[in-house]
Amino acid sequence: MGSIDTAPHPTFKEALAVWAKIGVLSFGGPAGQIALMHRVLVDERRWIEEDLFLHALNFCMLLPGPEAMQLATYVGWRLHRTAGGLAAGLLFVLPGACVVLALSIAYAYFGRVPIVEAAFVGIKAAVLVIVVEALLRVARRALRGPYDVGIAAAAFAAIFFFAAPFPLIIACAALAGFLLALASPGPRPAPLTDPPVPLSQTVRTAALWLAIWIGPLLLVAALFGRDHVTTDIALFFSKLAIVTFGGAYSVLAYMAQQAVETYGWLSAGEMLDGLGLAETTPGPLILVTEFVGFLAGFRKGGEPALAFGLLGATVTLWATFAPCFLWIFTGAPYVERLSANPRLAGALAGVTAAVVGVILNLSLWFALHVIFGRVTGEWHGPLRLWMPDPASLNVEALSLSILAAVLLFGFRLGIASTLAIAAAASLAWWLAQGAS
Repeated sequence: MGSIDTAPHPTFKEALAVWAKIGVLSFGGPAGQIALMHRVLVDERRWIEEDLFLHALNFCMLLPGPEAMQLATYVGWRLHRTAGGLAAGLLFVLPGACVVLALSIAYAYFGRVPIVEAAFVGIKAAVLVIVVEALLRVARRALRGPYDVGIAAAAFAAIFFFAAPFPLIIACAALAGFLLALASPGPRPAPLTDPPVPLSQTVRTAALWLAIWIGPLLLVAALFGRDHVTTDIALFFSKLAIVTFGGAYSVLAYMAQQAVETYGWLSAGEMLDGLGLAETTPGPLILVTEFVGFLAGFRKGGEPALAFGLLGATVTLWATFAPCFLWIFTGAPYVERLSANPRLAGALAGVTAAVVGVILNLSLWFALHVIFGRVTGEWHGPLRLWMPDPASLNVEALSLSILAAVLLFGFRLGIASTLAIAAAASLAWWLAQGAS
């Protein structure tokens, strides 16, 4: 599908309202978040062309960090430059960060909060349907021929059945797309245009945002000393931000092992609780780091515990998300230049097709974990199979997913209405179970 005509340029105030809406409704991990942005920014508002949205998504998938948040930052930058990028990126993260912080405080003092968990069962069920709609929407536009379908299928099989490293999948998809473009008859590659910004400006931008990222963390280390937990938090999550290719799922196991076994900030069961909170709140899944950072500061920082918990959460958020602005503001001017060359555009098209396979992987993984209480990954030689326990079927989650599908596909309700009705139905189910 080609590009579409864009609507008149929005004012900064209009864009702020939309970024706030996206931030509040950005449930469902990267699949759901990318779909939400596509629906709002491309289909409804028409603020960015289809092709450019996909090219930007390809670019963000190649970067470390949460790709959906970085995609929002890029579109915000494209609309209103640095101020727009900051507004889009911050509003994408802050609603979820506030919710995760509130739940982390409640968890530290009271443990699990049953009524919140009950509402999130409905939210997760609705998000599952939103993710499926996203997958269909993106696939219809991104898969333009049999080669694209083949690359998407190969990417899905590689990551779902063989747990292939995400960077390897993207590299192979880019190579396949490049070779296909090279082999197909067509115009010779256009010479690359002059850089969109002077090299000196790119270097200054990178240096500025590197200082913004690292400076406050060095100040924390200087104030509290090398052996304090806040310094450990700053170092650990800065390192994690650099290696988080392929989204949060690619580093969750490593993060959990380090946080539980090496640092002793929380237990394995608490780590799973934090992941559950992050999966069912708006914003990137990597916000689970905020839960970890809060508990680390709360338990290891000293008195007053709450103040050190808040400091731990703040340092974690800064170390995790400040690098995202560095990557985007440095690289954003070059996104369109990359797509101007047919061979490079072919490589990016291969990445686009692979992204569909990755979203399918996330969608299926999410579906299994929503509808079944116990899902294990069993290895048969090089093959990994996700095996749900039939006895753990969550009838409530399945019923609510069907309800959400009827609302979204049948009655064409919006995402906010579907989420609200599913959450209300889940609470009603929980109250009825408690009364019976």
